[in-house]
Amino acid sequence: MSNDRSVDPAHRARAAAPVEVRRVRKLFGDKAALDDIDLAVPPGAFCVLLGPSGSGKTTLLRCIAGIERLTSGQISIGGKLVADGPAHISPDKRNLSMVFQDYALWPHLTATRNVSFALGRQGYGKQETARRARSMLERVGLGHLADRYPNELSGGEQQRVALARALIAETGVLLFDEPLSNLDADLRERMRIEIGTLARASGATSIYITHDQSEAFALADMIGVLQDGRLVQVASPEEIYHRPTTPFVARFTGLAGELAVMVTGRAAPYENSGPRVSVRPHERGHEGTVDITATIPSGVVPDGAATLLIRPSGVQLLSADHPERHLEAIVLDTAYRGRGYDHALMVGEGTQLVGVHDERRWARGERVSVKLHPSACLLFPGRLQGSPEPAPT
Repeated sequence: MSNDRSVDPAHRARAAAPVEVRRVRKLFGDKAALDDIDLAVPPGAFCVLLGPSGSGKTTLLRCIAGIERLTSGQISIGGKLVADGPAHISPDKRNLSMVFQDYALWPHLTATRNVSFALGRQGYGKQETARRARSMLERVGLGHLADRYPNELSGGEQQRVALARALIAETGVLLFDEPLSNLDADLRERMRIEIGTLARASGATSIYITHDQSEAFALADMIGVLQDGRLVQVASPEEIYHRPTTPFVARFTGLAGELAVMVTGRAAPYENSGPRVSVRPHERGHEGTVDITATIPSGVVPDGAATLLIRPSGVQLLSADHPERHLEAIVLDTAYRGRGYDHALMVGEGTQLVGVHDERRWARGERVSVKLHPSACLLFPGRLQGSPEPAPT
């Protein structure tokens, strides 16, 4: 791909279009795939819809694109109403382009002709159309492969052709349907950077769906998390990570593990001030309890039984006799990750912490201490389903 990141006016969207989704429902039979969805994406923003399979993110994208009709609700693009219940404007009249998971290239057309196909209704002559298509292929690093057919291109090259086809149309909205899921890990990372750079350079509003939280955090200006057809939180990546509004959002965006705890009182202010909680260790022979400062994402202070959800970024490994320890643990597994090691720990009967990073390799079976950072300890009221009970004191 070209190293020139300047914005070429010839390749900018005609006008970045805001996207508004209001009270949208979509039923398949008697099952609600989308239930009362409200979403507002400002012009030029990069919004990632994040959720597991079956959460409704693909259905929502297809409704915005006009591929699916709504059961009820409204969708506006660029201030123009494009869907009002089952009545809707067809996809080709919505001022949008889409990059599909399976590339969706014409097998009998060269890369140039696949890209130029998007210009068919814009009134350019044959030579100008070909020139623009080749220029866009140069922009995505495929100028030297312009005359090849899709079956002569790798998966990453085909995805670049699909991206070039979406960008050349200069629409106000770009939609991405899990475009990296068919690529290997190294290529996914490179394509992720290219998509983010080129989509922003185009000036268009981008809506991108994925089930990969690291991909979402890397790309997004704003993230919408879906669960069972409902949009449960919309916020910046930082807000989603540090202040998830529900345990589901916290779990889906990366946890080391969970601990059943008791609230013992308020702590001194610390960043996002939280209460002191008593962790009741499961290790036999351990006496007393240890107070940990926790963050309350919801702002509602739990009373009594609660669950501590722990981010991997806030777990520090120390020697077994370290005086600053919060928990005692045994190393179950160690995996080399290039810049250090990821560890799996057992901190009680059936309670594990996973993905704990350290530059040092701690040996399997070694007893260690765990120190927890307050901002990475997220407290929610009650015993959450699947969380272990604390051992009796």
